Parts: sequence; C-alpha cells; structure tokens
Amino acid sequence: MLRFASKIAENKEMLTALDAAIGDADHGINMARGMEEVRRRLATYADEDLGAFFKTIGMTLLSKVGGASGPLYGTLFLRMGIASAGKSELTDGEFAAAFVAGVDGVRQRGSARLGDKTMVDALLPAMVALQRALEEHASLCEAMEAARQAAEEGMKATIPMQASKGRASYLGPRSIGHQDPGATSAYLLVLSATEAICQAAHSDAIAKPRSTG
Repeated sequence: MLRFASKIAENKEMLTALDAAIGDADHGINMARGMEEVRRRLATYADEDLGAFFKTIGMTLLSKVGGASGPLYGTLFLRMGIASAGKSELTDGEFAAAFVAGVDGVRQRGSARLGDKTMVDALLPAMVALQRALEEHASLCEAMEAARQAAEEGMKATIPMQASKGRASYLGPRSIGHQDPGATSAYLLVLSATEAICQAAHSDAIAKPRSTG
C-alpha cells in the first residue's frame, strides 16, 4: 500500500489532468489526500490480522477521498477485509478470492459494467487474468503480471469509449478520446501490487538457498 501511495503522489497531476478533461479535475488531488492518510496510519499499524488491515485502508479512503472514488476504493478494501478476516497470511488462492470480493464490491457499489468507462474496465480484466493464471498453476508473481497487463489494456481501452457512469457521462460523445482517470488509478493499484508481490517472491527465492546452505 505504501508503494501505491507513492505512485498516486507521483502521478497526482496526471490523474487530475485526466479528470479535468471529463470530470471535476479532482481525482488526483482526492486520491493523493486519501493515500497520504493511509500512509500516515500504516506508519504505526501493528495488527497482524489482514482483514483488519484492509478494513483500516477501506475506512480511511471512505473518510478522506471525496467524490465517487472514496466509496468505490473504500468498498474494494472493505470487501477484501471481510474475505481475509482473521488471517495473518493468505495463500495465492485466498489472495485471489479477496481481490474478487473487492472487485465485485466495486461493481455492485457503482453499478458499473465492463465498457462503462470506469475503474471496472481496469479491475475486472485484472481479476479475470489473475484467476485464469492461478488456475493454470502460475506463481502469484506470474499471475499478477498477467493481471497487470490486463489492467493496462483495460485502462487504455477506455480512451475510445463513451462514458456511461459518473460526471463524464454528462459529456456524451465528448467523453470519447479521453482515458478514464479511475481506470488509471486502478491500474496504478494493480501495478503497485504486482511490483510488491514479485519483489517479495524474488527476495524469498534468494533467501531460501542461503537458509539451507
């Protein structure tokens, strides 16, 4: 999550510029404010329960991120928290199940479908790619890389779409030709998770031979 907070901060102006074209020009500002508060709270966080961890993130984003993004990102992490309650570690399958629960929560909260030009256009393909890769016995790092690629493709696919949800939908055909800011921040989330998971897997691969030598 700290990696995601950093990426949001680094891309704050880009996200705001994307939102200025089809929205309220505040997506980058709102997300940066919310993730900075997440960073602050995690600095002293000590609970090993992953359910509580995700709940803390979700409640923070609900309270600190304005607009539609706060409830949507809040729901994503709250649902992940429910799915991982009482666990200090997650298997690959449990992680995927938590992500599925989170994405389903976003879809329900926003009544969004693939092609509506929202964050779902990045999250849903990522979810499907993650599940498919794990079913084919890929490592979690490999599965997350597949999810990242799918999220990136989904994000870029919003450019030629006409928005069907949110303020962007008021523009009608004028929303065509612009990348959706929500899909962009959602891609940054998947990218951050992929980098963190693959870095941890690489570190474990290096450490194990040393511990058995």
